Amino acid sequence: MAEFDFAILGAGAMGSIVGAHLARAGHSVAMLARGARAAHLEQHGLTIRGLAQFTVAVHTLRDPAALGGAGALIVATKTPGTEAALAALRHAHFGVTLSIQNGPLKNDLLAAAFGAERVLGALADTSGELLADGEVLFTRNVNILVGELAGGTSERAEQLARTIDAAGVRAAATPAILSLEWSKFCPWVGLMALAVTTRAPTWEYLSDPDSALLLVRLVREMGQLAAALGIALSDRAVLPAASLCAGSEQDAAVIVTRIGAEYRRNAPGHRLSALQDIEAGRPLEVHETLGYARAKAQGLGLRLPLLEAFGALLAAIDRMRRGVAPAG
Repeated sequence: MAEFDFAILGAGAMGSIVGAHLARAGHSVAMLARGARAAHLEQHGLTIRGLAQFTVAVHTLRDPAALGGAGALIVATKTPGTEAALAALRHAHFGVTLSIQNGPLKNDLLAAAFGAERVLGALADTSGELLADGEVLFTRNVNILVGELAGGTSERAEQLARTIDAAGVRAAATPAILSLEWSKFCPWVGLMALAVTTRAPTWEYLSDPDSALLLVRLVREMGQLAAALGIALSDRAVLPAASLCAGSEQDAAVIVTRIGAEYRRNAPGHRLSALQDIEAGRPLEVHETLGYARAKAQGLGLRLPLLEAFGALLAAIDRMRRGVAPAG
């Protein structure tokens, strides 16, 4: 059985960026990948371009059963199929596990698979795109935040953040990871809804006053859900969730359009991962993100009409695009 410093589940854009930087820094890294992606890594290694330019060889594991354990498991797959992927790794020993996937469901799945005591919360304000030639375009390097879900600081969270940061992907530990995860998730729901329905680059739907207002209303519904769960939002996110939920809708929409102008100046090619999934023919992360939020709201007796509408619409778009029949 192989033992590594890091095991990365998922060799798409985010997993490749983190895994490549850690490997280049001298850490032993196992990339869990399948099919053509695994073959590419075995033959060519990981190639990063954009904010960094390098190629590094990594150990590629096609069979999860071959992994005995690692100091840290980092989950970086798309959310569909996560539960089954983690089930295939239950035999392995990990010092700590964390996921940089979208949405809070990831923490529940990690706790169910490996025990809550081995789970750190995490979120990534980091972006990239897996290109057709197998290389990865590294486009945004702001921060990966990690922390204890119960709050407070810990040596393991701080050490992990220092290691990732020293490797070249900006990272930091935080005592408020749950709040920050939801502060990212609430705007992300609006971003996903607009990215999938407009099929436009990020700056465009953020800059348009009508789509900006719609995004604000979605974020505010998600803010109601966070409040009902006892989770305070902050502005430390891609979009300032707390500010978007305060004051008038019109003032919040102005904030969004200003951010759109910044994206147009500084990152005109940025496209949300959901739009990349649509264009690549991959399943959308609907049920594990918007579906998770809808289920939480229903369980609390909250009526969130825009979340309901966009959750149903995006699920229908995903099925029709992939030719999948509705369940039932």
